[in-house]
Amino acid sequence: MRAVASPDLAFEVTNAQHVLQRVFGYDSFRGAQQEIVEHVVSGGDALVLMPTGGGKSLCYQIPALVRSGVGVVVSPLIALMQDQVDALNELGVRAGFLNSTQTFEQRRRTEDAFVSGDLDLLYLAPERLRLDSTLELLDRGEVSLFAIDEAHCVAQWGHDFRPDYLALSVLHERWPSIPRIALTATATDATRREIATRLELTEARHFVADFDRPNIQYRIAPKNDAKKQLLQLLRTEHAGEAGIVYRLSRAEVERTAEFLVANGIDALPYHAGLDKEVRAAHQSRFLREDGLVMVATIAFGMGIDKPDVRFVAHLDLPKSVEGYYQETGRAGRDGLPSTAWMAYGLQDVVQQRKLIELSEGDDAHRRSLSRHLDAMLALCETVECRRIQLLAYFGQQAQPCGNCDTCLAPPESWDGTVAAQKLLSTVVRLDRERNQKFGAGQVIDILRGKKTAKIEQFRHDTLSVFGVGADLSDNEWRGVIRQLLAQRLLAVEGDFGTLVLTESSGEVLRRENPRQVLLRTEPKRTSAPAKSKDRKQAAQDMPPEAEPIFQQLRAWRAATAREENKAPFIIFHDSTLRQIAAIQPSTLDELAAISGVGEQKLAKYGQAVLNALQDE
Repeated sequence: MRAVASPDLAFEVTNAQHVLQRVFGYDSFRGAQQEIVEHVVSGGDALVLMPTGGGKSLCYQIPALVRSGVGVVVSPLIALMQDQVDALNELGVRAGFLNSTQTFEQRRRTEDAFVSGDLDLLYLAPERLRLDSTLELLDRGEVSLFAIDEAHCVAQWGHDFRPDYLALSVLHERWPSIPRIALTATATDATRREIATRLELTEARHFVADFDRPNIQYRIAPKNDAKKQLLQLLRTEHAGEAGIVYRLSRAEVERTAEFLVANGIDALPYHAGLDKEVRAAHQSRFLREDGLVMVATIAFGMGIDKPDVRFVAHLDLPKSVEGYYQETGRAGRDGLPSTAWMAYGLQDVVQQRKLIELSEGDDAHRRSLSRHLDAMLALCETVECRRIQLLAYFGQQAQPCGNCDTCLAPPESWDGTVAAQKLLSTVVRLDRERNQKFGAGQVIDILRGKKTAKIEQFRHDTLSVFGVGADLSDNEWRGVIRQLLAQRLLAVEGDFGTLVLTESSGEVLRRENPRQVLLRTEPKRTSAPAKSKDRKQAAQDMPPEAEPIFQQLRAWRAATAREENKAPFIIFHDSTLRQIAAIQPSTLDELAAISGVGEQKLAKYGQAVLNALQDE
């Protein structure tokens, strides 16, 4: 199966094309894949930034099959290594892994296969490279390349920092002649420079792919009972489909999963507080079963290869745009229409600001966290296309996408200068006249002129600002506070989230030429899901009359996956089944022409697929 390496690069690249077609079943490379493969096959180092679903793994898998020796892949995903290896074995690739889940005998067999050259790819957890025994093992075999997956884990203040990644410079120091390829789906220019420095890849060639995921529809909704909003989303748009719901705390993960199950949604919790065996079982079910919803903290998801995740929902505000992009990128890896949905409100901003204030680390660290949060808030509050804002964060220009909520239902903006002055004046008077600080609820009650027990207790009805904001509703005032916090014209402090002024507040309060404050008006939305031309077009890759055939093929795949104890997508992706349903091949040669059907899968499943089509 292995293509024989040759000093003639043109011959080697021909082999790469041959491997792409014969092993993986694809006719051509996508985007920068071919250029990256050529570079690594020829022995060059590479740093690759490519969005989830963009085909990063092929950029090291194919060179490992073409070059002489075994490709060593460093991956932080111990829980997923078995599935990654199973998927490669299904293609006829000789893959193995070494990690702490194995018995001594299993490790010994894998080590023997590596030394004897009976592997094409060997997956290692980064912590194993701290062991002298691992380094000595690699010296005993022939290594074709080193691939460092999820390379953003080396960034000190990144969203998925892993200390073990800091030791990976040993790869260059100990084996300087072996090419290395570091890959990640998420990195700003600053993060990319940090990755290059820490991994000693400063001389490597950098490949930065298009970050756009046009099949994902980005939507951010005003938070109003987030769990019920989520339930509405699942019932109206994603019934019976697989998805991930992210929550900030373990307790909310449990509560949200219980809520979904109580309302007829097949959901599982995942967080670091669960037993290791429970986490592994839940992850295995999510990968192997259709239509499961995983409710999780950010401990779940990195490297998840499940291609048919149809939605990713956030019920709490992510800490950074990098984290948000990485997490939403787990939807729609198969290129089919998918949703990235978030419920976002005032309490999210207050909570994140408070977490930064209480975080460990020095002032520089807190400033870094604040910059990340500011960028996330700018994405939430933008009146422009979400995709333009998102891609600009990664240094990429874009045009309005027509497939996000602000494109499909453009929000209006209004001059909120007077409202901001009223609110900031209330905070000033509470502090200066009463030496008091309160949270958003009390400040809004003062502005609205409410005669509550707490208002009477503190005699806030005698303040000159009492009732000056009766023209806006409670929700509208909460929106004003949220956006002032986002614009750093207001801040929160202390355990109770009391409102205080910032250095910039005075610019709004000054009598002459006050700073104008533009605020976002949330559009009124119907319960019907937003649809775009792009989503409709993407769904037309299979004619409606082929839907029963597609479902018949999925049923065959599910039964086969249960029989073989593997994830259904390891057999065929939904996108491949949709092509089969649309074309309805009647011979093995016709089936072989479909993207995603390589030689090994054709030999193993081809006749069964044709039989399933005839049964339908």
